[in-house]
Amino acid sequence: MSIVETQEHRDLRTAVAALGRRHGRAFDRETLWSEAGKLGYLGVNLPEEYGGGGGGLAELSIVLEELGAAGCPLLLMVVSPAICGTVIARFGTEEQKRAWLPGLADGSRTMAFGITEPDAGSNSHRITTTARKVADEDGGGWILNGRKVFVSGVDITDATLIVGRTEDARTGSLKPCLFIVPRDAQGFHRSQIDMELQAVEKQFELVLDDVRLPAEALVGDEDAGLLQLFAGLNPERVMTAAFALGMGRYALDKAVDYAKTRQVWQQPIGAHQAIAHPLAQAHIDIELARLMMRKAAHLYDAGDDAGAGEAANMAKYAAGEACVRAVDQAVHTLGGNGLTREYGLASLITASRVARIAPVSREMILNYVSHQSLGLPKSY
Repeated sequence: MSIVETQEHRDLRTAVAALGRRHGRAFDRETLWSEAGKLGYLGVNLPEEYGGGGGGLAELSIVLEELGAAGCPLLLMVVSPAICGTVIARFGTEEQKRAWLPGLADGSRTMAFGITEPDAGSNSHRITTTARKVADEDGGGWILNGRKVFVSGVDITDATLIVGRTEDARTGSLKPCLFIVPRDAQGFHRSQIDMELQAVEKQFELVLDDVRLPAEALVGDEDAGLLQLFAGLNPERVMTAAFALGMGRYALDKAVDYAKTRQVWQQPIGAHQAIAHPLAQAHIDIELARLMMRKAAHLYDAGDDAGAGEAANMAKYAAGEACVRAVDQAVHTLGGNGLTREYGLASLITASRVARIAPVSREMILNYVSHQSLGLPKSY
């Protein structure tokens, strides 16, 4: 991994930034998603033989970061091409790859991801959504029952990749498995969660009530579900970091521009160190978090899942903190104007907290680092 980005990556940033500027803060999600897909940006990480760009997480994170920096982040990129596309590309059957990857790459098909449950929270080992195998004489396949919460974009995606648990025939214990559940599957119910956060992609609670699925709905190997699950969670953390960095950069750019042009006592307010230094610190924090994100993406693309796990968690933590500080300082720089609709920063006060909370809280990341990286005793 080079500390300096390649020319190819710089060119990708430039091209995506130009797309983002054309759409801007008042973007239409469907229009931008369609255009990004046609230009090959949504599937830049997916295999070429299935319509993707043949790149990796490094390229996909650049796309999301630059769109976010232009004020038009596509949150579903964290889920559809990054989590679901990656899992299917790595572990799916040939039929699943042919059925899903070309559409995920060009944006014509999308997938949501359902893992969080009301009583499980960050503990994926306590997932209670179960999948029961149906005997061949009864038609075969699976029956899913359970609940999921905070699932993004279920109403606008074609299917949801659901994390369930099946019984191990040898031990009787439950093991995680991944299933593709079509949006219109019988018994698959959704209800929108009333969020204070205003976002294009809505949040949903899902109820799976005897959802009958064919055998081919199972992704990958039934006995390798945990490995496959975490293969999707590392990209989720890296892409959440990209989402946060883009938002932080957007807010910082607004604040810097304001500090250069806002005149008080015959000089720009940015000439005062009380204004300039916090903005400079926010810029440093963003750049440091970006380096860790690039490291995480590089390790993941190189196949180092263990190394990527540590780096992805650190990147997500650092980017979330940098985003919150950048947004807070941007609003503070603008003063009263920072709370007006005209400048478009006030809504980011709530939105910036997403990267601290989802997909895993900063406290759980600190638990991970203290236990996995530092070797300290586990507290949970």
